[in-house]
Amino acid sequence: MATPRKSTTKSKSTVKSAFKPYTPKKGEAYMGTKQKNHFKKILLELKGQLGADIDKTVHTMQDEATVFADPNDRASQESDMALELRNRDRERKLIKKINETIGLIEAGDYGYCDCCGIEIGLKRLEARPTATMCIDCKTLDEIREKQMAK
Repeated sequence: MATPRKSTTKSKSTVKSAFKPYTPKKGEAYMGTKQKNHFKKILLELKGQLGADIDKTVHTMQDEATVFADPNDRASQESDMALELRNRDRERKLIKKINETIGLIEAGDYGYCDCCGIEIGLKRLEARPTATMCIDCKTLDEIREKQMAK
């Protein structure tokens, strides 16, 4: 009979950013100091939450490193741990992208499309603060990816 097992995936990613959307003043220049600070704050908060999730996972996996005698329990535990590690790897990659984005803010290059150079837009950046392409260029990029995959 299978032994009841503890779930290692209880720490689902709780990365939520409760920030107030930025409302630009009339005549305010795009990506001025206030806007840059707004996005830097969002990125730093997100980075902190991701880091805390990664640390929590490490401690959880150390605490729950039980060896099960039943092969099915052991397989389930290994599967859960593998899934958790894949999620944390994605979060590490996102932290790297956040660090790169903070570098763009500090260099004064944040908020402009890498492809065409136009403004990405405040709403898109609030939805995805690490965006490096405007919605039009990103859409074209995704279409090209789909065509190359065929």
